[in-house]
Amino acid sequence: MMNDSTGGDFILVGFSDQPKLEKILFVVILISYLLTLLGNTAIILVSHLDPKLHTPMYYFLTNLSLVDLCLTTSIVPQLLWNLRGPAKTITPIGCAIQLCVSLALGSTECVLLAVMAFDRYAAVCRPLHYATFMHPRLCQTLVGVAWVSGLGNTLIQGTITLQLPLCGHRRLYHFMCEVPAMIKLACVDIHANEIQLFVASLVLLLLPLGLILISYAVIAQQVLRIRSSQAWQKAMRTCGSHILVVTLFYSTITAVYIQPNNSYAHSQGKFITLLYTVVTPTLNPLIYTLRNKDMKGALKRLLGKDPR
Repeated sequence: MMNDSTGGDFILVGFSDQPKLEKILFVVILISYLLTLLGNTAIILVSHLDPKLHTPMYYFLTNLSLVDLCLTTSIVPQLLWNLRGPAKTITPIGCAIQLCVSLALGSTECVLLAVMAFDRYAAVCRPLHYATFMHPRLCQTLVGVAWVSGLGNTLIQGTITLQLPLCGHRRLYHFMCEVPAMIKLACVDIHANEIQLFVASLVLLLLPLGLILISYAVIAQQVLRIRSSQAWQKAMRTCGSHILVVTLFYSTITAVYIQPNNSYAHSQGKFITLLYTVVTPTLNPLIYTLRNKDMKGALKRLLGKDPR
């Protein structure tokens, strides 16, 4: 089934060694993808249509939802096609597009989550000056930095990875074209590429994560000074959703890009990648709507169930 008849296409081995699991994954991922489309599209529309949500927090959230929509769409349709049919292939052009788009969007999300943490810091620690501090021009600049960071990472990592000589190697032990899996196909010494991947991971994964941790450390310190249960509750309402999203995203993506190279080809890496490319974008809208009174109120107003 996976022989040389595929021509110059890449073979995505994925979960083909577990046919029963493929059927289950197909149903689960299809439902998850539909929920991702519905949930993130709803957040974008509601944030745009409701004037009460024209704030920095929902501006950043709209961009996060857009990133998640595009990220899953660059991966899931091809994954569903391969899970459903006997041909587990992707064209070289399709593989290059998938690698570049997913790399750019994943990098953008890393920086965007750090920007959202900075916004939460301003809301909790500078509440009286929040509106003037987080003015529209600053918000647009911060979002621009996130998108440019993703594009820049793709231009560097994606270009270098796609220029590696493969010497006829086309079998990817993954369900998508991703940098760590692609460099394993190279028939040259990839030590320099592994160092470059590690450095990029430090800059675009661990640096934003460090900024997020610093932001929440300052927030915790500020709340501790007040010594009030109401202050804690307000801080958790303000930051709780973002903390959950950061935990889900970073706990999975860092496990893939920082884990030892010799364990990447195993199923553990594939399942972890599923978590941050499929599951996390599905859960993000649920987290931000179920835990957010403003978003739930806006949805009710748009549906005509709340006249206020």
